[in-house]
Amino acid sequence: CRNHILKNNILSYIGILLAISIITYLLNHKMVVKLYGQIKAGNPQRVLLCFLEKGIEFEVIHVDLDTFEQKKPEYLLRQPFGQVPAIEDGDLKLFESRAIARYYATKYADQGTDLLGNTLEQRAIVEQWMEVEANYFNIVVLPLVINIVFKPKLEPSDVALVEELKVNFEKVLDVYENRLATNRYLAGAEFTLADLTHMPGMRYIMNEAGLSGLVTSRENVNRWWDEISARPAWKKLMEMAAY
Repeated sequence: CRNHILKNNILSYIGILLAISIITYLLNHKMVVKLYGQIKAGNPQRVLLCFLEKGIEFEVIHVDLDTFEQKKPEYLLRQPFGQVPAIEDGDLKLFESRAIARYYATKYADQGTDLLGNTLEQRAIVEQWMEVEANYFNIVVLPLVINIVFKPKLEPSDVALVEELKVNFEKVLDVYENRLATNRYLAGAEFTLADLTHMPGMRYIMNEAGLSGLVTSRENVNRWWDEISARPAWKKLMEMAAY
């Protein structure tokens, strides 16, 4: 009987040691999200900012856009359209920055900054303004940035096109000015993905495209940008990108 008790105690002790070893291993080898992209690029910044706001551990695997590494066969296995970013999280592989941000904001809803709202109605408003960002804001900002910031490095820009895009962008900003006259943030009283998804594009407008006057001339849009760009997570991202 004593031998049986001793045997059970030894087995229990071994089980405890094994459990401790497994826990220790997991703590020392925590799986971090791998982001394939470039820290200075706008779309990866959208995801990285989400990670920083949520306190999610990540590793950036640099993809050299200057040498078109994103178009090489091995990268196309991660992102078949040859764009950045793409992520790898255990068995999960995702691309498209807004989809990635939505996923992690949902998965870690109770961690870090609440980026989705607390009710179904709030979530719907967040989603609405994310759609506005993709379909009205970014669709103008992207060609503006390409023609003002990047294209002149290779060939003259289309001046007429730039002026047309500026007019269209001002129309978008006028809508935002009205929205932000009665709302602290785009989706209401709290900072959410609706604001976060705009920030990489706004950085180009404010810092690189020479169009900051379009923002500063609109009191509410300017106040909104000043506030969201002062967030610690954004400042941390700008330090990482060495701006």
